[in-house]
Amino acid sequence: MKRTHLPLNALRVFDAAARHLSFTRAADELAVTPAAVGQQIRALEDLLGVVLFRRTSKGLELTEEANAGLGPLRTGFLHFEDAVQAMQAGQSSHVYTIACPRDFFAVWLAPRIAAFREANPEVRFALVDGEMTDFTEANLDLAVRWIEGPGDLEGVALGSAERVTVGEGDWIAWPGDTAPQGEGEAEPRLSVGDAGLAIAAAAAGMGRARVPAQLAQGWTDQGRIATGGPQEPCRRAYWLVAPLPQWRQKKVKALVAFLTGA
Repeated sequence: MKRTHLPLNALRVFDAAARHLSFTRAADELAVTPAAVGQQIRALEDLLGVVLFRRTSKGLELTEEANAGLGPLRTGFLHFEDAVQAMQAGQSSHVYTIACPRDFFAVWLAPRIAAFREANPEVRFALVDGEMTDFTEANLDLAVRWIEGPGDLEGVALGSAERVTVGEGDWIAWPGDTAPQGEGEAEPRLSVGDAGLAIAAAAAGMGRARVPAQLAQGWTDQGRIATGGPQEPCRRAYWLVAPLPQWRQKKVKALVAFLTGA
């Protein structure tokens, strides 16, 4: 049988059923129904032309044909696991691909990444601009997003959900605050592409903007703007997010711990 035709999913089901000698317990392990386990086993038996299980008064038992193939099958699965670990370790153990809004990168993330690199000189970074960049298409490890919460991803907030008003005069709109003057009112005279541009416009005397407090604090720390007005709660914060498989990687855990002070 060609490798491309190997029924890997059915073999995985067979392995679980053989370990438990129970379709029900195998289904619990694989998060499927017992009926689905039974269908996979029957399809595998039809493909191989042998019977793999017999029902007895004591429950399921393996046939001689099943026992003959079980050992090599489990060895093969172990080799698969070794191969996956080797690919993960060899390909990207010291390389981080991160998507981050460029305004937040400039005042908050960049100095922290620089400090992380100083402590870990072997690491390399690839930075991608774009708050909603797709993880799969861009092969991301992590992303920073100005969102209400991680949603379907794993995540940790990088700061509190607060905003602050900087500057004076007419309102400045940006995608995170498109109607600062209130719904139904005249459109702002100035709209910009992100919160960083809104702060820059306010600093240049072009108006006032409501922006993430964490971002404004970065500008204040760099002496680029004066301290803004009082902070007020909002629904969004900067979150560091990733799908669960990335979140489990040692390299990701190390960087997350560094950035959050955990």
